[in-house]
Amino acid sequence: MRYRELGRSGLSVSEIGYGAWGIGESAWVGATEDESVRALHRAIDLGVNFIDTARGYGESERIVGRVVREQAGEEVLVATKVPPKNGIWPAPDGLAPAETFPGEHIRTSLETSLRASGLDHFDVLQFHVWSDEWVGRGDWLETIAELKQEGKIRLFGVSVNDHQPDNALALVRSGVVDSVQVIYNIFDQAPADALLPACEEHGVGVIVRVALDEGGLTGRITADTTFPEGDWRNRYFRDDRPAQVEQRVAAIVADLGIAPDEIAETALRFVLSSPAVSTVIPGMRTVRNVERNTAVSDGRPLTADQLAVLAKHRWQRNFYA
Repeated sequence: MRYRELGRSGLSVSEIGYGAWGIGESAWVGATEDESVRALHRAIDLGVNFIDTARGYGESERIVGRVVREQAGEEVLVATKVPPKNGIWPAPDGLAPAETFPGEHIRTSLETSLRASGLDHFDVLQFHVWSDEWVGRGDWLETIAELKQEGKIRLFGVSVNDHQPDNALALVRSGVVDSVQVIYNIFDQAPADALLPACEEHGVGVIVRVALDEGGLTGRITADTTFPEGDWRNRYFRDDRPAQVEQRVAAIVADLGIAPDEIAETALRFVLSSPAVSTVIPGMRTVRNVERNTAVSDGRPLTADQLAVLAKHRWQRNFYA
């Protein structure tokens, strides 16, 4: 496993992290706690030292906390998230920070997360939505400073709204944030336009989510793909979207001259090709996925020619809508 600096924080994180949404048994159907625990332990054994969870990920915080406590001899960094008080994802324009992240709500959410996980602190506390309209407003920053001073959190970050990377530029430039979590993948390359350079300039760590497009960039989504009842991907990949994804992935495979089963590895290598990226956090609900994804951390970047090909496969759309 290779490691990168998380911005100016002084923390070193595995470039392959662990996205723990899928193990919470809430939105993703099919996870079992026993397999999730095995996958987490295997990830840590293979050098993963960064796990991302959230208050809104079902049982995820409890499962992550259990495994981290069981791996007492390993330093594992855990990030969690505070949901907006008003429960609105993503954050629309025009909201006041008092409606979304008042100080009392931040503290209460954190205390709930600490109890659920059994941990005594979190290494990164992130707002689960963000709007640059909140820079310099509200009491959230004072609360974050207090929580750092109390030792309950080490760093502050935000999870940038889906497909809105420029909506965190003012925050990054303000100097008050330690990390940003953002969607960045072969299809959504927009963060490379302004956000990633700004993060490099201001020493802000970058945590990349959805590198595999919720499964779209694994090669396993076809026009005939279906998901279990209750699985949120039925909405994400509704109507003719699976067919669109299948065609787009086939075009990437053809242009790069790779095997179809190499697309997931290529997608992760694409993200890691950016020096601004600190870690990428694919969801890994099985030991097999852990072993396949962590193997990508081998120091073999994509070539300039491959990156030039992939630049042509940018596909701006929002399947969350």
